Amino acid sequence: MADLRDHLAAVPDPRHRRGRRHTITTILLIAAAAALTGARSFAAIGEWAADLPQHLLAVLGARMDRRRGRYRAPEETTLRRVLGSVDGDALDDAIGAWLTGRAPRAQAIAVDGKTLRGTCDETGQGGVHLLAAMTHDSGVVVAQREVDSKTNEITCFQPLLSTLDMAGVVVTADALHTQRAHARHLVENLGADYVFTVKENQPTLFAQLDALPWIEIPVHTAEGTGHGRVERCTIRMQAAPEGIAFPYTVGCQNSAHMG
Repeated sequence: MADLRDHLAAVPDPRHRRGRRHTITTILLIAAAAALTGARSFAAIGEWAADLPQHLLAVLGARMDRRRGRYRAPEETTLRRVLGSVDGDALDDAIGAWLTGRAPRAQAIAVDGKTLRGTCDETGQGGVHLLAAMTHDSGVVVAQREVDSKTNEITCFQPLLSTLDMAGVVVTADALHTQRAHARHLVENLGADYVFTVKENQPTLFAQLDALPWIEIPVHTAEGTGHGRVERCTIRMQAAPEGIAFPYTVGCQNSAHMG
C-alpha cells in the first residue's frame, strides 16, 4: 500500500485548494482497494469505504475528525466527483509504473485497443476506448492511454510506449499499427524490436509479401488445447528479401490459426 501511495501521489488533484477534506491520494487508494474487492460502481466504492474499520481508514490516509476523534471516509459524492475529473492518463501512468516495478522486466509487450465495458450507449457507440501495452508473459497492463473520439489508436501508439523502458523489448501489434513511423520510432528512439501483422491496409507491402514463394518454405505445425477447443497453428518463416517496403525488416512469416 505504501508503495502504491508513493506512485499515486504524482497524480495531480483537479480540485481547487479550498475545501479539500480528503487528499487525492487517499481517494485513489480507496477506489483502488474497493475495485480489488469487486466494487464496480461509485455507489459500491462509497459503500465499501463507509464500512471500513478505523485502522484501515488510517492506513489509507483518511481524514481525522478531531472533534469526534475518528477517521472519516470520503462520501460517495466526493468519490464520484473526484474520480470523474481526475486525469486518466496520469492515473494510468502511476498505476503502470507501480505494476512495472513489481513484476520482472518484460521481454515482449502487446499493444492493443479495447472499449471499456459499460461505457457505450444503447446503440453500442460512444464508449471509452483505450490503447494498452500489456506484457505477454504475465498479462500486466504496464501503460494505457485513452483514445480521444477525434483521433485514433495510431496517434496514441508512440506516446504510449515512450513512457516505458523499451530497450530490447519485442512489441507485437495488429495490422492497424503496421506503420513505418511506428517501426522507426521503436527501433531508432526506443531500442525495441517489433512483430507486426501485414494486411491489405498496406497494399504495397502486402503484395510484396504475398508474392514470395511460400509454397517452397517448410511448414511448422503446433497443436494444443485452449478455450475449450483444439487449436492448430501452422507457420512458414523466411528471411525478408531485399527491397521490402518497410524499415528494419529482417524476417517474415505466413501463418494460419484454426480452432
